[in-house]
Amino acid sequence: MAHEQSYDFIVVGGGPAGCTLAASLASSAKKPSVLLLEAGGRNENKSLRVDGKRWKTFMEENMNWGSQTTPQEHCNGRQLDYSHGKGLGGGSSINFGVYTVGTRDDYDLWAAEVDDETFAWDTMQARFKRLETFTGTIDVPENQKYVQSELTDHGNKGGLHVGYAKEWDSDLAMVLDAFEEAGVQRNLDHNSGNPLGFGLCINSACKGLRSTAVDLLTEVSDNLVIVSDSPVQRIILDKNKAVGVEANGRACGFYRRVDSASKEVILCAGALESPKILMHSGIGPAEELSKFNISLIHDLPAVGQGLRDHFFAPLIVMRNPKTNDRNSFYQDEVAMEAAMNQWEIDGTGPWARHGCQLGIGWFKSDRLTSCEEFKALPESVQDFMNRETIPHYEIISHFPVHFIFPQLFQDYSYICLPVFLMNEQSVGEVRLQSSDPDEPLSYNPKFLEHPFDRRACIEIYRHLWDLTKHPSFAKDTVSTIMAPASQSDEDILQFWKNNISSSWHMTGTVKMGREGASDAAVDSRFRVFGVENLRVADMSVVPVLTNNHTQATAYMTGATCADVLIREYRLDE
Repeated sequence: MAHEQSYDFIVVGGGPAGCTLAASLASSAKKPSVLLLEAGGRNENKSLRVDGKRWKTFMEENMNWGSQTTPQEHCNGRQLDYSHGKGLGGGSSINFGVYTVGTRDDYDLWAAEVDDETFAWDTMQARFKRLETFTGTIDVPENQKYVQSELTDHGNKGGLHVGYAKEWDSDLAMVLDAFEEAGVQRNLDHNSGNPLGFGLCINSACKGLRSTAVDLLTEVSDNLVIVSDSPVQRIILDKNKAVGVEANGRACGFYRRVDSASKEVILCAGALESPKILMHSGIGPAEELSKFNISLIHDLPAVGQGLRDHFFAPLIVMRNPKTNDRNSFYQDEVAMEAAMNQWEIDGTGPWARHGCQLGIGWFKSDRLTSCEEFKALPESVQDFMNRETIPHYEIISHFPVHFIFPQLFQDYSYICLPVFLMNEQSVGEVRLQSSDPDEPLSYNPKFLEHPFDRRACIEIYRHLWDLTKHPSFAKDTVSTIMAPASQSDEDILQFWKNNISSSWHMTGTVKMGREGASDAAVDSRFRVFGVENLRVADMSVVPVLTNNHTQATAYMTGATCADVLIREYRLDE
């Protein structure tokens, strides 16, 4: 069965970037026809939105591509989980709900690298505000001291609801206070443009309900057509001009779907899928395409290169059970079932409390900037990492790791503290491994390949360890569950190699840059070099690995591309 339809714009991928872009285009004054194609399903089951269970949705097979990295040479040959979202909402439906926008210096560097103020902080912050409805109130009076947000830093009319949980685990405030006593600067609002310091995490959730990119689609009129279960395999090209896409869908069985775009095709399939669609359409490194007998349309060596990603390792300690009440909930199946019934009524109760509010902080490290590996970095990289708002690492408190490794825990009084490296220097790639467009690419982030990253992991873990040994925190620690065998460089690095995980912040595989740059594939207007009417607008184009959890950056990439297209096509006139 064949199907063919024409639209003004075709957006490929229903994650944060794609939903933001499609909704913005369709809502413009001229109401262009927009087709949003999503490879996965609609993910409409409300139980997938329980705030306290947001740590488990990535285990839903129909919501996750289920990818793994290649064996990582510098991680003892381990293949690592490389989850990315499948279905409407994309990564926002399976991530851990951390909503952090990054630093103002990230976006100013982006603007400088592509020579376009469209990406500068002041402009990007205005888009962040337009996107969100921020709930920054704290109901418990004694906890008000942990938050102080300026209204000028947040929006109150957007479709994405973000903010703080109404209720927290009972020992979270104790950890915030203990870290402050240990000398850690407090941060009362990480989304102000300067994330340095420790404080409360802003969540992509509100009133016990996870927020996803689908929320941006709810008020769009019927000029936006959404088709799920339609993975795009190739872009249809007329010489070097994109005129449509070819996708497989499910309706009365399998059928071939061909859709055409009178104005633009925009790929928003993410840093692991957009380069695959490009390469199978004949756009990418000529040598790579020739290995799989893919006809070359345009030689673009940067496609598939430049992969960057944040990674982390945990420190887990058992705490005095008297400091929290998690055992009374997680050890009681009846209590959890009753809590689910309460959540279904009004979104309140223990499933809107336990695991719903994290502590989070970003830090600089004098140890790191004084080491030889840092001094060996290019001067431009050193200068960037020394900028006022740029952190070197991140620490999270109260990560509920028992959801991921339930077999390891019968006592839930523990605290898990992951530490994340920022601005890592290892750069990986994604490559073809088949001529079949339904086969995934090979994903190789090359974690720990760069000597700076290896030294940085040692130094930042030492700081985390020091925090947990400070008397203000250590007085309630019963034992250590997971940490390196000793404080030696060798044992700390070996611990990272054995326990490193991806943050699923894949970035840079279709990098944005100036025309003629050997490492760039699109220009600052998201246009693919050498191909007309084809753009890419997702994390694959972002030239800076922003210092945050990158779902917010993905939303902003889609919003920025929408602004560019609306301006070019005069859609708001």
